[in-house]
Amino acid sequence: MVLLVLVLLAGLLAFIGSQLGQPNRWLRRVLGVLVLLLLAAFTPDVVPSRSSTHPRVRLPDLSITVSAAASDDADGRRMPDLSGATAWLNSPPLTKNQLKGKVVLVDFWTYSCINCLRSMPYLRAWAARYKDSGLVVIGVHTPEFPFEEDPANVAKAVRKFEITFPVAIDSQHRIWNAFDNEYWPAHYFIDATGRIRYHHFGEGSYDESERWIKQLLAERNGQAAQPRAGIEANGAGIEAAADGRSMGSPETYIGYERAAHFASPGGLGHEFARGYTAPRRLELNQWALSGKWTDRGQEAVLDSTPGTIFFRFHARDLHLVLGPAAGAKPVRFRVLIDGQAPGENHGVDTDAEGYGTVTEDRLYQLVRQRAPIADHTFEIQFLDSGVHAFSFTFG
Repeated sequence: MVLLVLVLLAGLLAFIGSQLGQPNRWLRRVLGVLVLLLLAAFTPDVVPSRSSTHPRVRLPDLSITVSAAASDDADGRRMPDLSGATAWLNSPPLTKNQLKGKVVLVDFWTYSCINCLRSMPYLRAWAARYKDSGLVVIGVHTPEFPFEEDPANVAKAVRKFEITFPVAIDSQHRIWNAFDNEYWPAHYFIDATGRIRYHHFGEGSYDESERWIKQLLAERNGQAAQPRAGIEANGAGIEAAADGRSMGSPETYIGYERAAHFASPGGLGHEFARGYTAPRRLELNQWALSGKWTDRGQEAVLDSTPGTIFFRFHARDLHLVLGPAAGAKPVRFRVLIDGQAPGENHGVDTDAEGYGTVTEDRLYQLVRQRAPIADHTFEIQFLDSGVHAFSFTFG
């Protein structure tokens, strides 16, 4: 019984760490407390360590699959208005009154969120397949980092990822707040009368989401839901589905406001330049800086070369959100895995020798390992100063 409870709770916490682009940190803490209480109730002689409250729990030789958070909103509230958008792409401004009589799928996303990007192939496919049946897919781009507030950056991402459905730019979080949303990605399914009937947070459960699209369209069109086979939208490159079975590293922020597992001696400085050194050895999911950096609330900026970031990770893919130096000056870098060039394990933004260049503010895929997946030390050496580093994600 105790093992079953631990398995279910570990799976739930693992889901929050890997499925959601930005989970509510208070929810993480509450779930952590529940773990402690249940452990105390079932095993009073065991005192769990602080690591028991971590949102990703690695259980050796145990595979757990938990679907992302979802809810059937049978008596759903009315769809909030979209008037909070600061601009629209691919469409003139849309209002909820204009959308009455349509089935609407609202997707909250942001372009540096790997979870959002891995969902995008399905959104594009649904928009194309069901458009003539009455479905309208609307992307609501709500930024996490300041550079994502720039409409030009959002427009560039929309073109890059071949998004043709309407996109509302929600740089002031007005639509986000109107929906009372807390997650990237988040999908809200709205029927033809304007009521939210279903929502889904995070990646995955695409079959269930498509079943809801079919059901709501059938209600709209006065016919039975069609048993047509669901879409298999296999993403490529950075959009490829995560390898959940081998992913043992959580999203990790570099800015001090949300940083965790930092291992350089002396900890992170707050808003001032200082020299850092890396420890001789990193434990799994620890990271470190080397060189002169200024750590800010959401980012670290390299003040002078040489400068390096290290991370001990376990995952097929490693991504890092990076931005160029002031004035959009490109920053060259080299990636090493366990001190060696990545070879065939390089990501889409590096070559086999590990070289690449930061040219714009976005997510960079730096590692895509071939099987078997094991613990490795990632190292990125910056050959120019001024780079902005925001967060690691994995897949």
